[in-house]
Amino acid sequence: MCQHQPPCPTADSADREAARLAAHHPEQGWSLLCNGVVLFEDTGELLPDGQVIAPHRPVRIVSAA
Repeated sequence: MCQHQPPCPTADSADREAARLAAHHPEQGWSLLCNGVVLFEDTGELLPDGQVIAPHRPVRIVSAA
């Protein structure tokens, strides 16, 4: 699917989010990556095989002083 050199990470790679944007729709809250992954603004993902990856936002840690 990817024509870039070097090729983008595949959809089943751990670094799949590093693929280049194929389409970007911030007004709708999603982007399509060149590897077929749909990346949502809440950090959730939809893989080309239909698998859903739950949002994985970083957790903010607040220390009690």
